[in-house]
Amino acid sequence: MMLEVSPPDTAAAPRFPRLRALLEPWVYLSPTLVLIALFIFVPMAIGISYAFQNIQLLNPSDTGWVGLDNFRTMFDDRHFYAALRHTFNWTLTSLVLQFALGLGLALLLNREFAGRGWVQALVFLPWAVPAFLSGLTWAWLLNPVIGVLPYWLTDLHIISEPYNILSDPQLALYGPVVANVWFGIPFFAITLLAALQSIPKDLYEAAAMDGASGWQQFCKVTLPFLAPMIAITVMLRTIWIANFADLIVVMTDGGPANSTSILSSFIFTTAYRKLDFGYASAMAVFLLVLMTLYALVLLRIRHQLLK
Repeated sequence: MMLEVSPPDTAAAPRFPRLRALLEPWVYLSPTLVLIALFIFVPMAIGISYAFQNIQLLNPSDTGWVGLDNFRTMFDDRHFYAALRHTFNWTLTSLVLQFALGLGLALLLNREFAGRGWVQALVFLPWAVPAFLSGLTWAWLLNPVIGVLPYWLTDLHIISEPYNILSDPQLALYGPVVANVWFGIPFFAITLLAALQSIPKDLYEAAAMDGASGWQQFCKVTLPFLAPMIAITVMLRTIWIANFADLIVVMTDGGPANSTSILSSFIFTTAYRKLDFGYASAMAVFLLVLMTLYALVLLRIRHQLLK
């Protein structure tokens, strides 16, 4: 007895296989894409639209579209330029110190030594502390009444007498910078340590056999392998620092005399204290464009490094 094989059901086959193959991944991604659109792109679009409107909660009768008036006001505002200058100082100083100390800690933790696990836990501890608590703690440490840092700085002849550095317009910004460096070191330490542990040990052995010194191994082996990771971590951390107003608000609130006001804290003050959401949105859009251009440059550099 022979079994009859029925012909394939051509009606059940998809009529447009290429179209189905093209759309199928998007169908699976659609729930995530909808959530991203609802919680990221829609609020972003609304926030950008505020930059072209006059939205002052203290003057609700005077609202509507004003075009580029908020941007004209921004470029005529001396406080904006001061905040922009402080933002570059705050971001560059914090980033350089965080990266240098984070890289040093990553190189240290990449070696075997007694108590390495405990040191790792201590290094990563600042990352787990809330930013508000970090700012409050460092503000107390810099206070000459209850803190010890002013007395240590006096003993080291860095300042002439114990006083609150956060009240000095010339030095106040460096209080939050120190707190930010302490807070951000673990990010570089964690990411760079992971990148260091992925470098093949054979390369170091080959370099040592060729007579390369420790510094030559670092420059010729370690840095080239770390370069793509350095590019992406520097990009991410720069954006986070530039938008990180928590420590500034907690420690100095932008003072004294706006000497520690950065763009993100100035935006926060304008929106939630002066209740001028139109002007605050215009500055936020400017910061968004600035950070986007910076990210594109860093991504281009990273792409070149990966070639």
